[in-house]
Amino acid sequence: MASRSISAPSLVRQLGGWRDDERAGAGGDPLYVQLADAIRLLVLDGRVPLDVRLPGERELATALGVSRTTVSTAFGRLREQGHLVSRHGSGSRTSVPAGPGARSVGGLVADDDSGAIDLGAAALPAAPGVHAAYAAALAGLPAHLPGHGYQALGVPELRRALADRYTRRGLPTTPEQILVTSGAQHAFVLVLQLLAGPGDRVLVDHPTYPHAIDAITRASCRPVPVGLPAERGWDVDGVEAALRQTGPRLAYLLPDFHNPTGRLMASADRERIAGAAARARTTVVVDETMVDLGLDGPPPAPFAVHDPTGSTVVTVGGTSKSFWGGMRTGWVRADEATISGLAGIRPGLDLGTPILEQLATAELLRDDEAGLVERRAMLAERRDRLTAALGTHLPEWRVERSPGGNSLWIELPAPVSSALTASAERHGVRVVPGPRFGVGGAFERFLRLPYTRPAEELEDAVARLAAAYADLRVGSSPGPAHRVAPVGAVV
Repeated sequence: MASRSISAPSLVRQLGGWRDDERAGAGGDPLYVQLADAIRLLVLDGRVPLDVRLPGERELATALGVSRTTVSTAFGRLREQGHLVSRHGSGSRTSVPAGPGARSVGGLVADDDSGAIDLGAAALPAAPGVHAAYAAALAGLPAHLPGHGYQALGVPELRRALADRYTRRGLPTTPEQILVTSGAQHAFVLVLQLLAGPGDRVLVDHPTYPHAIDAITRASCRPVPVGLPAERGWDVDGVEAALRQTGPRLAYLLPDFHNPTGRLMASADRERIAGAAARARTTVVVDETMVDLGLDGPPPAPFAVHDPTGSTVVTVGGTSKSFWGGMRTGWVRADEATISGLAGIRPGLDLGTPILEQLATAELLRDDEAGLVERRAMLAERRDRLTAALGTHLPEWRVERSPGGNSLWIELPAPVSSALTASAERHGVRVVPGPRFGVGGAFERFLRLPYTRPAEELEDAVARLAAAYADLRVGSSPGPAHRVAPVGAVV
């Protein structure tokens, strides 16, 4: 297999505004520390994958406009931290440190005892009913033990429960239109493998879910980003134009409490986009991972209600945000032909979702609203407490209030998201910078802040972020566009 590498120009684009000469000359971090921190964050956030060869020291120094000593010292620091491994003749390759306290990649951060507040993973602990659901699943497991345990489509109990749930939401569905997967991400990867091939274009919201971008690029497809408007909603005209002009094979959308912005797509916009996709012969993959987290009211009927052909829209969902990420249960809802095709290619990836997880999910769906009401109330309080704390400590940051989901999407007064991420870690807060949610290094002016931690932790985190932001010495005069909206306003 050919070794992977990243060119100096590509790495420079990924690094963005890493350099702060004023801070380096005022007794703050020298340039080599800033450069090492910036490269380390690219690795930890998954923007530069593991085991990728970095450019040579001289080449990178020229591209960055710094001395070779700066790059050499930064690489040495990364090697000491375990984020770079150098071997004679093979260059320096990205890595992560082993052992206790090591962080994972891709925006998910492992628990450790450092005392840092982790706002990198937008995820909640298990819902109260999860333990009881597993207990009930264990009681029902003996009925499945005489079989071989491989269920490419999923156990009948869960497929029926999911079909009934879609039907209750206004989208008539049969069990034959459901395939159970090991999470929503697994569902999307399966759909990509079935319906797209190398070189195909995939239209995406911009910003969007980072691991969707990862899946698209790893399938050798090309993401076609369509930006979200500055204030609210979707650029439907832009989506229609992209469908006409670029001929994407797929479109990946998050209309229900979009990650990371929390936006909710209006029913009329869903109808227009579904119609335009059908005319362009583009399959729309709708990610409903956040659909249960409506904090100011429920979402409209499922996007697939507006499918004019019955086969244009494929819906994926999962339990990670609604109940618990540890369940790793997801699903695809589509026409029967697509479900059959997915079942046919699935053995190339896995042989089915664990039976116990499926039975526990079916148990949770029997009375899902009881637990979800409590979960939504908790998230709404945390959202409002986080918004209020930002208004107190960082009034120049522009916060888009989310009607649902589990995070705020924040516009900063300057393109310092990556630099702020490094500064925040020194103050004991872990966040994911805006470019992780975009294509080509976009969104350096943005930051995602989940409100999944306890309210007191969120308020403490904002105070630490304010100190980290002050360290950057960003010179800006707060104006009307950068005021935090008061709780209750829609921005």
